[in-house]
Amino acid sequence: MSRPSTRSKNKRNKQGDNGDTTSEILRKIHATGEITNEDINTLYKISKPVCQGCRVNTKDNPNCFCGLIPPPNGSRKSGLWQKTSEILQNLGPDPSQDLRSSDDCPAGLTNLGATCYANSILQCLYMNKPFREGIFLVEPDVLEQQPVLNQLSRLFAQLHLSKMAFIDSSPFVKTLELDNGVQQDSHEFLTLLLSLLERCLSHSKILKAKAIVQDLFRGSVSHVTRCSKCGKDSEASSNMEDFYELELNVKGLKSLDESLDDYLSVEELQGDNQYFCESCKTRVDATRSIKLRTLPTVLNFQLKRCVFLPKTTTKKKITSAFMFPGVLDMRQRLSEPSQIESIYDLSAVLIHKGTAVNSGHYVAHIKDEKTGQWWEFDDEHVSNLGTHPFGEGTSSSNSKPLKPEAVNPSCSEQMNGVSNGDKMDIDHQQPSDSITSCDVETFSSSDAYMLMYNLRHSWKDNGKTHVECNASNMKIEDDSVSGSLPFNLCEEIKSSNALYLESCQKYTFKKEEEMSRIKERRQEVRSILSEAPVRSLEEPFFWVSTDWLRQWADNITPPVLDNSSIQCMHGKVPASKVGSMKRFSAEAWTKLFSKHNGGPILTNDDSCTICLIDGARDVVSADSYRDRRILMKQVAEDAIAGRCSDGTYYVSRSWLQQWLKRKILDAPSEADAGPTVSIRCPHGQLLPEQAPGAKRLLIPEILWLFLYQDALTVKPAEDLGCSTFLSDSLQCSECSDELSEVACMEDSLRLVREKQRQTHDKLAAGKSIPLSLHCKYYLIPYSWLSKWRTYINAAGRNISSVEKPETLDGIMDLIKCEKHSRLLERPVDLVCKRGLISQKSSPVDGLIFITESDWKSFCEEWGGGIEEKGVSAEIKLSNTEGNNLAESSDDMQICEEDLSTPNLVNSEVDSRSLVIRTFPEICEDCIGEKESRELMRKLEYCNEDIYVYLVHGKEAPKYILQASETGFDPDRRVSKRSRKTNTGDQISLKVSGSTSIYQLKMMIWESFGVVKENQILHKGTRIIDSECATLADLNIFPGDKLWVTDSEVHENRDIADELSDQKMDVQHTEEGFRGTLLTTNISSQVV
Repeated sequence: MSRPSTRSKNKRNKQGDNGDTTSEILRKIHATGEITNEDINTLYKISKPVCQGCRVNTKDNPNCFCGLIPPPNGSRKSGLWQKTSEILQNLGPDPSQDLRSSDDCPAGLTNLGATCYANSILQCLYMNKPFREGIFLVEPDVLEQQPVLNQLSRLFAQLHLSKMAFIDSSPFVKTLELDNGVQQDSHEFLTLLLSLLERCLSHSKILKAKAIVQDLFRGSVSHVTRCSKCGKDSEASSNMEDFYELELNVKGLKSLDESLDDYLSVEELQGDNQYFCESCKTRVDATRSIKLRTLPTVLNFQLKRCVFLPKTTTKKKITSAFMFPGVLDMRQRLSEPSQIESIYDLSAVLIHKGTAVNSGHYVAHIKDEKTGQWWEFDDEHVSNLGTHPFGEGTSSSNSKPLKPEAVNPSCSEQMNGVSNGDKMDIDHQQPSDSITSCDVETFSSSDAYMLMYNLRHSWKDNGKTHVECNASNMKIEDDSVSGSLPFNLCEEIKSSNALYLESCQKYTFKKEEEMSRIKERRQEVRSILSEAPVRSLEEPFFWVSTDWLRQWADNITPPVLDNSSIQCMHGKVPASKVGSMKRFSAEAWTKLFSKHNGGPILTNDDSCTICLIDGARDVVSADSYRDRRILMKQVAEDAIAGRCSDGTYYVSRSWLQQWLKRKILDAPSEADAGPTVSIRCPHGQLLPEQAPGAKRLLIPEILWLFLYQDALTVKPAEDLGCSTFLSDSLQCSECSDELSEVACMEDSLRLVREKQRQTHDKLAAGKSIPLSLHCKYYLIPYSWLSKWRTYINAAGRNISSVEKPETLDGIMDLIKCEKHSRLLERPVDLVCKRGLISQKSSPVDGLIFITESDWKSFCEEWGGGIEEKGVSAEIKLSNTEGNNLAESSDDMQICEEDLSTPNLVNSEVDSRSLVIRTFPEICEDCIGEKESRELMRKLEYCNEDIYVYLVHGKEAPKYILQASETGFDPDRRVSKRSRKTNTGDQISLKVSGSTSIYQLKMMIWESFGVVKENQILHKGTRIIDSECATLADLNIFPGDKLWVTDSEVHENRDIADELSDQKMDVQHTEEGFRGTLLTTNISSQVV
């Protein structure tokens, strides 16, 4: 069985397929005056079948409803059939998307630009339950006096009670006067913030609130110096200093234990570094170390990943992996054994993502002590990590949860299992009685920046709860969380939550209402269109405008039914509108009209017979016009070919040629107007034929009458466009006189130019003038000579449009400075080759040599009486070994070629060079100022292109060196696309004159992948190595071509290290938190 053909399923019939049938019916109607039902069915295309499966709606079939709506699973870009997501987007943002997923899920904080460092620290402080409770206990009057405490309390209250998934942190950030757009160090921020809060909380009378910072974060150390001879400690060794975090080295160390050993290590004081012992009364060897005296409840470790590189005076981030345990026993680290439990649990890890020091992104992984779940706080986004700080069953290249090993109490050593990918490392440690029965996990991260450990017993508080309330505070209890929250804040947040939940409900109601309305409209459209087709010719039907039908099917809110566009002046439906309307069944029309009303109502009985009769008459008339035009076309062709002897009327030849090329239509068009416009002069008479565009020819009277009638039919009011000119019409005398004058003037100019070409034959032809020593010459600007040459060599029709040069009187004044009356331009370079002296070919500017006779002729032709203003010049030989003539300001030494040849002038001038002496002299001062101004103007460019070649090899090819050394021509067209060649790659870069070489190298790095340190940048044969200099400093102009090679000395590294710093660190001092509230009378207390 053969496969059915679907090739012509959606193929439309051409307009001409039914045109003959329609024309025949209309001719029959015109002849008989009768219109049958069969004629109406054919003319209105009623008998066409109901089609299905068309890609678009068919205009010439009133029974086609395809394409009005998309297929069942389809959609459109706008209107009723948009995708659901796009419709909901038009309703505005959904507030419920910002709703907290559950009460157990913490809220995030908005990033105001570069405030992730502050957000991560604030989340660490908020998730610390004792600290949060202490802030909530502060009295209202103290909050009013301390704006920082007030905003922090509000922020914590919102994080605690708000229904929002993230909280706006801008009030607190503005109170601290922080710059939202500047990235800062989170460790420095925490240190300064705790110091500020400690001072602000000192005004509280509630003991727990007043000392909350000291109680939680403060520990003490001693710096012990011990004499190796007598064994005594120094007096200062007994002094204890407070600390709020411990700064630990990371470089070269792999774990927290190694960093703590390094921190508490003993330093030997020997040699020049000996210690003066008060007991021994002499300088002796000694030891120095740090002793931990007391430990805080919250133990913070600051990992020193940022190190200073003295050689480059820059900072570098250490990205090596660092291991730390989930449970930390600090008892053995204390200077004196203590019976107090010193077991710490990991509670937070602050992470710095990125390889650059002054940029990157901070996130915090914090443990919720109530649920035991870890959460990632990434500004507005909060994600659950499960029971591990880096997520369960997931790992990244920078942070990994490492598998634990169960500790066997019977073993002599405690084993910590460290899992890193497929590799298992067993770490042996001395057992601790407090944790021998626990599993100890060790974690590894290359981005961990700060570690927070909580003392294990501090959260339990011996099973007791402690609540301090006052009259203005409300007690809040949720499971194990107890504390107090100011009543006014609680009520304010409750009110805000109520408004937020109400907005969520309103949006949900609006969304459901809109989706219900759209669903109902779609069902209505599909239902009515499915009933719209009329199944038989005998059924009654109604006409509906296709334009309105499209609006009704596409718009969510349809307009009132409007059929006025398909109604003729007689109130009926003309056959000419059949492409703009559709046939609707009575059932579909009833539903449509009952919902949308409107009108007018047009039924199957509303066919307009008057319009049909008029249309039939127009068809017959068009047939007659087409036949006549075909006949006239043959007459016109004979007239143009010169085969017409009975021509009596003039028409424009070009107009008639265009008329012949036009397609034959049923009636005249606008192009048929004005057959004599171009041959009619402004005075209304026949334009002389020698005038531009006035060519004409004679045509027979029969053709003229046809053209004249068409022209008046198209534009009856513009009879001037169809002026009649008989064969005996006279040409306009005024126009003839004007043309004669112009012709005489052009003849005169032609003679003048011819005479000047003969007088200055070599200058006119652009030939080189041979020069001789000790002869008198004159100098004129090359720009004027070039314009003169163009003027006198002009020919053809555009001879009158060539610009005439200025007179030499003004030109010669312009080349002299007003201050010194000396020359502002230099003569062009001379070339001496094979004993002949000539001027350099193709100069761009400068003064050109001409003979004395040429100068005198120019004075007569272009400004008589200016002979005394001439600039004379003489070529001489000068001794290059110190002759004063060559060094005077009025002489110009010439770069010549092959002066050592014996036939230059004679064999005695080998050591001599050519110089030009001018009268008046050359003004070097003014020329220098002019060139300096021009150079500065050229170097003040912005956002222009330069081109860089990456050369694969040590030496650049010759064509690249030539391109690098060639000056830029702004008129030359240059391709700006990147391209590859056998020897290297080319790229265009947008730069400015102020762009530094450092920035240019960074752009080259980004384009070619060659690290900055490996780039050897050249312009021609010159190496460019000053990174602090700008392109303007090194005279690099727009369009210059540089080339670079890769030395491959340094290893490749991430470009983010450099791109993050738009300016070099060595040139700028870090501002830090200078100028903010954090640095007001605050001293850092970091050990």
